[in-house]
Amino acid sequence: MRYPAFLQEKGTIGFVAPSFGCATEPYKSGFLNAQKRWQEQGFGLQPGPNCYVEEGVGISNTPKKCGEELTDYYCDKNSDCLISCGGGELMCETLDYVDFEQIGRADPKWYLGYSDNTNFTFLLTTLCDVASVYGPCAAAFGMEPLHPSLNDAMLLLRGKKLTMHGYDKWERESLKDEAHPYEPYHLTETSVIKYYLPDGRTNVDSLRGIAEKYTGRKAGENELGEEAAFSGRLLGGCMDCLVNLLGTKYDRVTEFTEKYREDGIIWFLEACDLNLMGIRRAMWQMEHAGWFKYCKGFLIGRPRLGMGVEEFGIDSYQAVCEMLYHYQVPVLMDLDIGHLPPAMPLVCGSMAKVATDGRTYRVEMELK
Repeated sequence: MRYPAFLQEKGTIGFVAPSFGCATEPYKSGFLNAQKRWQEQGFGLQPGPNCYVEEGVGISNTPKKCGEELTDYYCDKNSDCLISCGGGELMCETLDYVDFEQIGRADPKWYLGYSDNTNFTFLLTTLCDVASVYGPCAAAFGMEPLHPSLNDAMLLLRGKKLTMHGYDKWERESLKDEAHPYEPYHLTETSVIKYYLPDGRTNVDSLRGIAEKYTGRKAGENELGEEAAFSGRLLGGCMDCLVNLLGTKYDRVTEFTEKYREDGIIWFLEACDLNLMGIRRAMWQMEHAGWFKYCKGFLIGRPRLGMGVEEFGIDSYQAVCEMLYHYQVPVLMDLDIGHLPPAMPLVCGSMAKVATDGRTYRVEMELK
C-alpha cells in the first residue's frame, strides 16, 4: 500500500468536482468560506475548472470533462492534496475518462471525499494500491463553527491525528439552507453504538434470537462488559456506489483481498439512497461476489433512510447482520460514517485496530 505525503504548512490544496460542484447555494457560500479559512491558515488553493460549474447530469460537467479534471489535478505536482467539492449521483459515468494507469504512476496524493466519491476513493485503493480518505467534502468546511470531525479531517491530512473516536451526538435533519449556508450540524440525537460480536453478545433486541441460534448464548447474557478489539485493513465506502461497481471492469476486489489476505479486511459501509431492502440486497450481492472473504470485522454507518425504520418486519440491524452471522466477526453499527453527520475520516487502505467497550469506540490507523 502506498501512502501520500502529508499536507505541510503553507502547502497547496487542490479542489475537483468529479461529482457535484459548488455552483449553487448553500454549497457555493460554504466553499468560499472554507477557502477563506484555509487561506487564513496559510494554505495555497488550486480550484479545478469544474468547481463552480453546473453543466452535467448528476455531476458538475460532462463525464469526459470531469474525468479529465480528476486525472489532471491528481497528477499535477502544483497541489499537495485534493478535496472533492461534493457528492452527487453519476460520478460512475466519469470513470471511463479517468486515466487510472497515469494516476497509478504518479506520486500518490491524498484525496478526501465521500458518498459518490466512493467511485474514486475505493478505486484509488483497489486499482492503484494508494490510500485515500473517506470523509467530508469541501463545502462542509465552511460551517461556523467547525465541528470537531472537520478538524479531525484536516489533522489527518496533515499527519497529526490517525486515531479517531466516535462523537457524542449526530444530526437527523440539517438546518443548512440557502439563507443559512454556514449553519453548523444540528446535533439533536445521542450517539448509541449497536454491536454484534462473534460469541453472540449484542445490544440489539432484534438480533438476540438469531444470535442464540448461531451461538447458543441465552438472551440477556449480552452485555459487552469489557473492551472488544479487532484489526485489519480498512476498505469500503457508500454501498450505493459499491454495488454499482461490482462486476464491472473496475471491480478488482478479489485481487485486492487476496493480496492482503494475511492482514484481513475491515469493511466500513454506509448507505445513502438504499432503503432497508436495498441494503439487504447490497449485502447479499457483495457477499456472493466474494468481497467479504478474509473479513475481520464490519463498521456500519447510520443508514440515511433506515434509522428507526422497519420494512417487512426487519430493521436496519437485521438488514445488515443476517448476511454476516456466519463470518463470526464483530459488527459495529450506527457509527459516525457517512450521510448522517458528523462523520469521522477514515483512511481507506490503512491498517486499523478497532476497539469498543459498547459505549465508545476508536479506530487507530497505521500507514503500513
